Amino acid sequence: MPRRGKKYQKVAVKVDKSKAYSLEDALRIIKQLSYSKFAGSIELHLSVNLPSGRDPKSIKGGISLPYVESKDVKVALAVPADLETEARGTGADIVGLKEIIRQVEAGKLNFDVLLAVSQVMPQLAPLGKVLGPKGLMPNPKNGTVIDPKNMKKAVAEFKRGKTLFRADAQGGIHIAVGKIGQPIPEVLENIRVVMSALVSLLGKSKEALIRRVYLAPTMGPAIKIDLKSL
Repeated sequence: MPRRGKKYQKVAVKVDKSKAYSLEDALRIIKQLSYSKFAGSIELHLSVNLPSGRDPKSIKGGISLPYVESKDVKVALAVPADLETEARGTGADIVGLKEIIRQVEAGKLNFDVLLAVSQVMPQLAPLGKVLGPKGLMPNPKNGTVIDPKNMKKAVAEFKRGKTLFRADAQGGIHIAVGKIGQPIPEVLENIRVVMSALVSLLGKSKEALIRRVYLAPTMGPAIKIDLKSL
């Protein structure tokens, strides 16, 4: 195990590693565990039972949390030339297929989310080696491949902080569910929405879906959660 810093060790003593905490107790404690100088996030870390024979990389989606603190999310919108005028009225920060391809090929990923209408996906496909590992390749499963009629709505959702997630090779899913300073009831409701979305996506009950679950601040130790409290 890597050696932990003094700040981590100082707060880690507040967590009983042999115990599984209720969700509400964990949220009360987690506010004492964050030692970042910035407004850190509260992160939900899940280890899930993946469906037999299903590639973990196919487990992905997008969730609109009910309580999200405003943040500056830069959205790029890839559309064909005939839709550019309409697309510029959506509030997207970068618009136009050619401009986005040019920036990506130049190594300038000046956006947090890339949305695309289905017509331009063949032209974006060659950029998959760059966009894929960074989780930026548009995909209908997480709501980033969109219908032209829904461009403005999709941009607005991501501007408000719609959260993308995907499973890693071991079946781990990691999602920011709030900020350290947020009221506990708001974070609780965000977690409930996440759990409902995952149950719907994987077609399993919470009991059959989850192996382990932890909450952790951006900087600080994790707290094991009692599955019965979810």
